[in-house]
Amino acid sequence: MATTPAFANLTLVRHPLVQHKMTLLRDRRTPTKIFKELVDEIAMLMAYEATSELSLDRVTVETPLEQATGFQVSGKKLTLVPILRAGLGMVEGILRLVPSARVGHIGLYRDHDTLEPVDYYFKVPSDAAERDFFLLDPMLATGGSAVSAVSSLKRAGGVRIRFLCLVAAPEGVRRLGKAHPDVPVYAAALDRELNAQGYILPGLGDAGDRLFGTR
Repeated sequence: MATTPAFANLTLVRHPLVQHKMTLLRDRRTPTKIFKELVDEIAMLMAYEATSELSLDRVTVETPLEQATGFQVSGKKLTLVPILRAGLGMVEGILRLVPSARVGHIGLYRDHDTLEPVDYYFKVPSDAAERDFFLLDPMLATGGSAVSAVSSLKRAGGVRIRFLCLVAAPEGVRRLGKAHPDVPVYAAALDRELNAQGYILPGLGDAGDRLFGTR
């Protein structure tokens, strides 16, 4: 992992496998099936890094031979919250890493004229204050959806929130950092800029369309 001095809230996951798979993900020739597999694999690798900050409790277990002291993640089970629909592509990979995690959902879409988020669905565990949340969206573009989703989680009682994305634009990182400076952002890439339509450049296109074959 690497922190970025210009963005105090951003951690870039620089693992060679992540960078290799990101290059394949960007390629316009990558078919839907492979694209979905790559998003799944990158999300799992990123979650390995993002879970390094989870707190632990010391426990004692019985091995076949004697007692042993070990550790387990403390508190309530981790909760994954994909932002619909593209965030769904990141869920299964992380669940393979943390199979006991709970899954909530936040439904947002971006108005193509204003580029602002419109909220249409929200469901997370009721004991939000006791949980760690991973908010999932492949793209952090303008930051509007991310800011809105974090605000919704906080209104529900969420305190420990991390935002995981594959590609981030500087504009989105700044906006999320300004609105929610307590929320760390994990990304596989920090791209150059947004175009006039709010798409990340060089980016990888519309992640939802490429995941679900609706291009």
